[in-house]
Formats: sequence, C-alpha cells, structure tokens
Amino acid sequence: MIRRREELRMDTVVAPETGVQRVPPARRTWNAAVLVLLGAAFAALVWNRRWVSDDGLIVLRTVRNLLAGAGPVFNAGERVEANTSTLWTYLLALPSLVWSPNWSAVVLGLVLSVAGLVLAADAARRLWRAGAILPAGALVVLVLPPFWDFGTSGLETGLITAWLGLTWWLLVRLLRSGRGAWPLAVVLGLAPLVRPDLALLWLPVGVALLVLEWRSGWRRILGLAAAALALPAAYEIFRMGYYGLLVPSTALAKEAGVTRWEQGGFYLDDLLGTYELRWAGAGLLLTVLALGLRSAVRRGGPPAPRKAPTAVVAAVPVVSALLLGLYVTRVGGDFMHGRMLLPALFCLLLPVMVVPLSRFTIVPVLAVAVWAGFCLTSLRPAYGATLGPNWIANERLYYVLLLGEPNPVTAEDYASHPMVADGVARLQRSGDPSLAIVGGGDWYVYPSTMDRDTLVWLNLGVAGELAPLDTRVLDGVGLVNPVAGHATGVPGGRIGHDKDLTPEWFLADAGVEGDTGFVGPQYVEAARAALLCPRTVEMIDSYRAPLTLDRFQRNLTGSVDRTSYRYPRQAVDAARC
Repeated sequence: MIRRREELRMDTVVAPETGVQRVPPARRTWNAAVLVLLGAAFAALVWNRRWVSDDGLIVLRTVRNLLAGAGPVFNAGERVEANTSTLWTYLLALPSLVWSPNWSAVVLGLVLSVAGLVLAADAARRLWRAGAILPAGALVVLVLPPFWDFGTSGLETGLITAWLGLTWWLLVRLLRSGRGAWPLAVVLGLAPLVRPDLALLWLPVGVALLVLEWRSGWRRILGLAAAALALPAAYEIFRMGYYGLLVPSTALAKEAGVTRWEQGGFYLDDLLGTYELRWAGAGLLLTVLALGLRSAVRRGGPPAPRKAPTAVVAAVPVVSALLLGLYVTRVGGDFMHGRMLLPALFCLLLPVMVVPLSRFTIVPVLAVAVWAGFCLTSLRPAYGATLGPNWIANERLYYVLLLGEPNPVTAEDYASHPMVADGVARLQRSGDPSLAIVGGGDWYVYPSTMDRDTLVWLNLGVAGELAPLDTRVLDGVGLVNPVAGHATGVPGGRIGHDKDLTPEWFLADAGVEGDTGFVGPQYVEAARAALLCPRTVEMIDSYRAPLTLDRFQRNLTGSVDRTSYRYPRQAVDAARC
C-alpha cells in the first residue's frame, strides 16, 4: 500500500468528477525544468554546429530573388521551383526583409528545431498524463550529430521538426481535452508545403482525427477536411500554372518516383549502424514495456481514459515513421549523411520523448542515457572530407575542411571555394554576355547569345551565393535547370546526382559557335537539334516564356504530360526527337 501511494504521488491526479488534471506545484516545476534543460542543451549543440549548406544557399538565392521582385525563382526570368519546401522559402523571406538571409536561416532553423523538440516532449507528457517526467526519446534527438548539423544548414529540417512537434502536440491536446480540431486540421494541411513527402502523414493523422471527431457529424468532418486541403490545393494550382509542373524541380532532378531499394538500405544502415541505434531502440522498447507494467499495477486507481482513441493516437507517430522511412529507403535515401531519415526517426520517438518518472521507468531510461553518453562522446561517421561508402557524404565536415571555416554561413565564408570564385571573376571580366563552364579542370568562357552571363557549376548554392542575381547559374543535375531535369540519368549514379547533363547542351543553349576547345562541334550541333524538338521547345517555353494568362493556362493543362516528359541525356540520341 505504501508503494502504491508513492507511485500515485509521482503522477498526475485526475479528478473523477471533472477529468481535470491536478499536478502538484513541485511536479510542475520539475517538468518545466526538464523541458527547459532539453531545449537549452539542444540549442547549444545546434548552435555549435551552425552553418549553411550548399543546398541551403540554393534556398537563400530564391529568397533574394523573391525579395528583389523576380518571384520565387533561382534565376530571374526562369520559373523553376528549386526549393523542395515551399513554406520554408516564404517563412524565411520574412526575417530576410530586415536581416541577412544567411543568418535568418541559421537562427530561424535553430529556433524551430528547439521548439519542435519541446513541443514533442510536452505532448508525450500529456499523452502519459505524467506528473513528473524523464527524458527518454528526447535523449536520442539530443545526442545525434545529424540533428545538430541540419538544425541550421539553411534547409527545412528545423521547420519539419517544428511541424512534427506541433502536429503531435495538437493531436494529443485534442485527445485529452477535446479542443483544437480546427487548428490541427489547418496545420496538418501544411504537410506537403513543409515538404511534399510529409503528405504521407495525411492518412495516419487523418484517421486519428476522424476517430476523435467521429461523433461530431459528417458536416464537421467534411469541414475539417476542407480546412486541411484548401491551402495545399490552392498552391498546387499555382505551381502547375506558374512552374508548369506537378512537383518541384527537385523531384525531377532526383527522380523521386524511381525505386532504389539497395541504395536505400545502405543509407538506412549508414545512420542506424554508425550510431548503434539498436541499443537506444532496445532501451526505449524496455521503457514502453515498463510503462505497460506500470499501467497493469495501477489498475483500480483513478479511472483510465478511453483506451481505443488513446491507442489510435499513440500509433500515429509509429505508422508515420514507418511510412516516411519506407519511402526514403525506396527512393535510395540521400547523399547527405542521415538527413532524409531524421523526420522518420523523430516521428518514431514522439510517444516516448519523455515518460513518467517511476520506479518502473528509471532503469530502462538509464540504459538509454548510457547509450546517449557513449554516442555523444564517441560515435561518428568513419568518413571525413571524402565520400563514404555508397557515395554518402558528411556534407558539413566536407565544407568545413574545404573552406577552412568552422562555421561557414556567409558569402565571405564561401569566397575561398577553390573554383567558383574564379569562374565568377572571369565572367565579370568578359564584358559582353558570356558562358562560363568547366572543362578539363579549368574554366572556359565563350561569348553567348543569351541576354546575360551564364555560369555552369555543380554546386549551385555556392555559385548562386557568389554570383550576382543578374547572372544565370545552371547545374547539370537539374535542380534549377529543366533541360537537365527532363533528361534521363546515369544508371546507378550517385543518389541525388544521377542526372549529369553533358557540356554540349549548355554550349548549344547559350548559342556558342565554332570550336569550343574541349567538346566536338558535332556534339554541340546534336544538342542544338535536340533543343529544337517540339516537345522540348514547349517545355522550355513553360518556364522561360513571359507569364501571360494564356501561358499560365497552357502550363496548367500541360503540367501532367510535362512532368513525365523525358529524353536521352546523350544529345545525339535526343536529337531524334
């Protein structure tokens, strides 16, 4: 009996007549301290690894063009959706009105990352009706270096973390209080605008919302569905008419519909194996079993909440994690260590970010803490500045070592790039509009028929950061260059870089004539012929032609066919139309 009373004093007391939680002041203070310490520790770790990645710099150039009045594009005059996260682009534009976009990305990413972790932990506290909490899954987030690296980086990872945390918090709030269905529906609707693959969460969260609101009637349920779908549907219409595609350009460049299970398996093992996550998983599984034992011991105490809705809500993060992880593995993962699996891992940890402090949970949580200490001090990828196995890179470390900067954020930090700054300088010295492209390890500069300078370089972010906004920057993998995006890729090529457009396409597009010095004239002529194929001409017009009402309508109606359009990357084959 004494043990039972001690156990109950550790937990939230639920008044039978009202169902209202009564948490003793000392417990509230403890819980607040745990959440604050988690947030502060995570903020310090993320800030220590602050940087803006090459892909993050792509986002920043789009933001600069947006603020300059050229629209949400990477190159002025070319309507290409180079950023995967629509919401991140527009959200980042707000502080960039008054502050450096680079530092806006760092600070906003950090704030959103911390907010996501704290919201997720508080939601788990509410789920378990815990009077006092212990960090469990939050320890995994806290000690994994990829969470630090991509908490800033200029990419949308911080926004994804915040969105996941907020969605989970709103869902648990709806379960426990019956309030907040409309905010949850609106936030859920933002999923594909945060990142398109997050639309996979519509089903599990939607099912939970349906279960919780079932008795409200079909009119309310249809209203909630309309609230969730209105904004993404409106943006999709805009995307089809403005950009002429069903998906961002990045989905074409990386062929998001292609199946590459083996590479995806390598990518999954690169994260799980590097950090020995099986031990953390075992500790958390024991924690869940301990919570089940605790629940069995406490039967006969305060009335338990309805079990079926609680089970559905608790299952949502697990199902969501499996869907996201399966999708990432199916498409082959990514070339950046850990990055694409972070949302799935964060999802999986949501129900156990924190757990009730009790005699049942202390030991398994302590086991997780032991792993966390070992991970924090000892576990790192075996590869450094070079590519790791299966073409996976420690992207941040690569640029830190290449640039000699511990925290590369600004254009000044990237100015020491061994190739890009030289290419920009050569273009500026050329006078008339010119094309700068690398051949044989050096820059070639040719007079161009285009209306402005064009720089061709693989690492678009660095090139776009160092080149002026009135310089057209193109890549061979198709992130901002539809001519490359609609071409076929190199079979079995590096994930995310398997589109590798050959130089003759750029030379032909820029109107370069005569001997180029490193590409045979017959290849340039073949590329010029390929660019005149009717469907290719129409594809180019969809993003380069002035945006009239007629062009918008043609983009809209042709977006389905245009999205699936492909031609051989070898110009000689593509010239056959």
